[in-house]
Amino acid sequence: MPEHFPALDAEEIGPEPALLGEEERATFGSGCFWCTEAVFLQLQGVKKVESGYSGGWVKNPTYRQVCSGTTGHAEVVHITYDPKQIRYAELLEVFWRSHDPTTKNRQGNDVGPQYRSVIFYHNDRQKQLAERYKQKLDAAGVFPAPIVTEIVPFEEFFVAEDYHQNYFANNPNQGYCRVIISPKVHKIREIFRDKLKTD
Repeated sequence: MPEHFPALDAEEIGPEPALLGEEERATFGSGCFWCTEAVFLQLQGVKKVESGYSGGWVKNPTYRQVCSGTTGHAEVVHITYDPKQIRYAELLEVFWRSHDPTTKNRQGNDVGPQYRSVIFYHNDRQKQLAERYKQKLDAAGVFPAPIVTEIVPFEEFFVAEDYHQNYFANNPNQGYCRVIISPKVHKIREIFRDKLKTD
């Protein structure tokens, strides 16, 4: 990851909407949802992170169906957050920094459309911020190739099976957790020290 990683500035973010509630939603796909969940659970202001599936055409898909790559779903995290503690623009920065958004339908050895980089926006403001940030990163040449992240409207979220929830915390000694997830979590903890939960 390049040392220079721009954030959206105040002018680019614009004024926060006056009607923001105590809870807002964000939905991101950035490869295996075990990794993405572990990253976002660390952040102050994030109240809940659920692993699941979005973007497909099959109702209530199973993990096996999604892994077949034939349902159209991406593995995603559905985040409930307090916008007074953490802004959507900050969640976007964590999203961009925690995976490779330049590889289509792939994150490392995880290959298939279910592992695509995708932002499911819940309102026009989220869409505008996501598109603005993507353009800024491409213009700055932050990544060695163009960003292929999809930015599409949120339609439906299906929660994954129970054993996928809080996977990293529940399986810290599992090989994938030690080799793949743990380094990602450590990297985000180093970068976003001031945004981490204290408990």
